[in-house]
Amino acid sequence: MSPTQEQNTRNDKKGKRGLKRIINAFFYSLDGFRAAWRDEAAFRQIVGLCVVFVPLGVYVARDWQEGVLLLLPCFLALMAELINSAIENAIDYTGLEIHPLAKKAKDMGSAVQFLALTFWVCVWVGYGVVRWCLE
Repeated sequence: MSPTQEQNTRNDKKGKRGLKRIINAFFYSLDGFRAAWRDEAAFRQIVGLCVVFVPLGVYVARDWQEGVLLLLPCFLALMAELINSAIENAIDYTGLEIHPLAKKAKDMGSAVQFLALTFWVCVWVGYGVVRWCLE
């Protein structure tokens, strides 16, 4: 595709390109974290769990691999909550009436978070059993 053709197909509403795009994306992400912290109690609860479990994971891990294994569920739960909140906000924006597809989308977002938290519990319990009960 020639540069002229690319210019004709590029959506000018998409935003900046190059380094400016990366900088903008960083600040949009910060805005997302601020919004989640301000408006989502579940996000604050997950952050609270991370404040406890991240340092604990760093402390109890014997090596880098164990540390990653113990920290991964914390970050996955944070990501799942951000995704769940984004789905809920998008659905609520489109309308407040109860629609079966809206309920389905919100329930699926909730299921993502449930799986992330279940993974967190399984990893930590499994690690504890292997590390302190079987050694």
